[in-house]
Amino acid sequence: MPVRTTVTVPLRFPDGYATTAQVSTFTGLADGKEHLALRLGTPAATPLVRLHSECLTGDVFGSERCDCGRQLREAAERITEVGGYLLYLRQEGRGIGLYAKLDAYALQDQGLDTYAANRALGHGDDERDYSAAAQMLTSLDVRKIDILTNNPDKSAQLRSLGLEVRNVVPTGVYQTAANVRYLQAKVEQSRHTLTLPIAG
Repeated sequence: MPVRTTVTVPLRFPDGYATTAQVSTFTGLADGKEHLALRLGTPAATPLVRLHSECLTGDVFGSERCDCGRQLREAAERITEVGGYLLYLRQEGRGIGLYAKLDAYALQDQGLDTYAANRALGHGDDERDYSAAAQMLTSLDVRKIDILTNNPDKSAQLRSLGLEVRNVVPTGVYQTAANVRYLQAKVEQSRHTLTLPIAG
């Protein structure tokens, strides 16, 4: 898929950290969504890549019910340091959408974990498909990567789509009183590689 346009965007996070991204858009991605690729630093032959699924509540409003906003901030700095790409993917709520994610939160408040809540709403545990991410990387002439993630499904999908994943680099663990059950569910049900500092 061809790169549609690339523009320079200075970034500054709420804690004051600043970097500069070369932001690319794409034409004809598999899912038809408006995903972004942010080139940070000077990418090496095997760049560090983060697939970050959009999370309005965490990325924008700083919600403590998840760890998304803190992972986004971490990824921006770590990728800038070594050079690579942050793919910002429009897959809110593990692919179920913003309103459905908030409906799932309401069910979580009644005792369901994040995966059981998705299923109760008629959704899969995780509906994300990384075909578009693979297309984006290929368009950027990236075929071998180190991936920044705790989610084994991301590296598995990219490998199945023809990309070579050299190393899986874990992200930090951002546990709060509001998200401990969410993080525990990710470990227990989808094998996320997290070591939680507190038992629930």
